[in-house]
Amino acid sequence: MSDHDEPLFDDGDTGRSIASPQPSIAARVRSLVNNQPYAVLCMQGEGQPYGALVAFAFSEDLRRAVFATPVTTRKFRLLSECDRVALVIDNRLNRAGELMEIEAVTATGRSTLVDRDDSFDCWAELLVSKHPNLKSFVNARSCALFLVDIVRFFHVSSFQEVNQWIPTDQS
Repeated sequence: MSDHDEPLFDDGDTGRSIASPQPSIAARVRSLVNNQPYAVLCMQGEGQPYGALVAFAFSEDLRRAVFATPVTTRKFRLLSECDRVALVIDNRLNRAGELMEIEAVTATGRSTLVDRDDSFDCWAELLVSKHPNLKSFVNARSCALFLVDIVRFFHVSSFQEVNQWIPTDQS
């Protein structure tokens, strides 16, 4: 795994590493989170892993993600019991039959329930701007919003090339 924004390769003649002409990892992560509507939310509870499909949106700086869930779900209960989560986002539907061109990103972090104060409206607006069809669902009293404070992204391309990227103020 690399902490670099761009994959490096050996130029073959001088033995030095130079940046590849591909977009930076940060740009590739941004493209995936902006262009894909759904993620698999990974959590755990009672010693077992659990996954759920969620509609999501990321803040502009990619340091936070938001999603909604009804308060009466297993998802809500598990998130209330353990805040460590991952969001897995991929473009496989855009690349059907082209395994080496599929990209995926796993965003790891900690989730928190958003209180119904001024910040709730801001996060709800961000989610609804990406998913307008969720407006009545998000505004329902039976709906909760969760934020994920992102710690790092793991970007996978070409089936097995893995790079790590950590969003910062300079990203």
